[in-house]
Amino acid sequence: MEPQKQPKVTTTKKSHWKCHHPAAEYTKWMSVIDDNIVHTWIDVERKSDIILDFMDVELLQVVLTESDLLSRQFHILFDLAHISDITFNYKRAITDLFFNWSPILGVIGFYNIPESMRIIVETFAAVAPQNICVILEKTYEKSINNIIAFKAGKITARESQSEADNNDLQALNKKFLETVARISWLNMLDQSITMPPDGHPYYPFFKAIDSLRKDLVEKERENEHEVQLLKKDFEHRITQLVIKMNAQAEVNNKSAGEREKEIAELTKKIKAQEMELARFSTVIAEHKKGVRNLVDKISSADIDPGVKRTLTNSCLSLIEKEVIEKQLNREITESDSIFLSKLHKKFPNLNQRELRISLLVKLNYGTTEIASSIGLSTRGMESIRYRIHKKLGLGKHQSIKTFLSELDITEHTL
Repeated sequence: MEPQKQPKVTTTKKSHWKCHHPAAEYTKWMSVIDDNIVHTWIDVERKSDIILDFMDVELLQVVLTESDLLSRQFHILFDLAHISDITFNYKRAITDLFFNWSPILGVIGFYNIPESMRIIVETFAAVAPQNICVILEKTYEKSINNIIAFKAGKITARESQSEADNNDLQALNKKFLETVARISWLNMLDQSITMPPDGHPYYPFFKAIDSLRKDLVEKERENEHEVQLLKKDFEHRITQLVIKMNAQAEVNNKSAGEREKEIAELTKKIKAQEMELARFSTVIAEHKKGVRNLVDKISSADIDPGVKRTLTNSCLSLIEKEVIEKQLNREITESDSIFLSKLHKKFPNLNQRELRISLLVKLNYGTTEIASSIGLSTRGMESIRYRIHKKLGLGKHQSIKTFLSELDITEHTL
């Protein structure tokens, strides 16, 4: 919990100024002290110390917004009690505070610093911009007093940093930590490193960090080269996929064009057949009318009754034949035309008359009716059916009608 002993300053707390971290088993709290000091601490849910995983920038944004601190100077004080380490993302977040919130960020303070965190917070102090004051203290009271002194103008950011540089060894230590932070946290690999004189105790450390910097620069170049190769390979694959898709689209368009052409041809044939059927219907109607007139004249003629009956029956038979022919011609529909087209495509050795007869067989017309409609004898019609049976590749006991009906059902299913 937040320490109880505090300097005489106002403290603002709100119940929602917190963020729970269930995986790490802690809750981060924030409050505002003396109008513009954001104090942050943690409540742990276990006895052992924890590692801070991320900074909770959104929570900080809420506190600053509700405290009207987005447009005026504010300070941040971190209580590091119960914290053994912080993640890389947390380190980056603190350096972001240094360089993104300047100049309205005045002081960043740390207290209750465990030994495991000492070198990290000293690195924060080393890398901080000159206009930000970094305070490292043991207690909350001393931290607050220093921040209040900064607010009163009694100490400045430059003075707080110069205190750590009062001898060459401390200055080199700070320079070393700053170099590490810039390379590791800020990825500033192109910076030049000022080396101490050869033979200086710190020379090997600076030499090692400079060597590491050069290695990281080379590694970054290799990574960039690898990325470029992957990008080139990826672009090549995309190009090949686009080519394949365009080729497939062309095939689809061609197939669609052929299908439209086939439909247009079938439609043209249907219209021609409809015109032919209309002509046939007119002729049949005229023939039927003429034959009926002839029947009427025969009935009224003064001839032998037996001859009259024979002539009348012949005329009536002729009328019946014309009616059947008319029905046969009118049965050709659009679906029948499509069936004929598919049948011819599947069995190209069938001629036009055989195709026509095949359709009539499928429509359940008998041999005599079909023969009469096309002007053939029954024997001649049977010969044609035999040839059709053979061209369709049917067995001896297979039915043409059954085969064609099943074929039509299969075509419609497909």
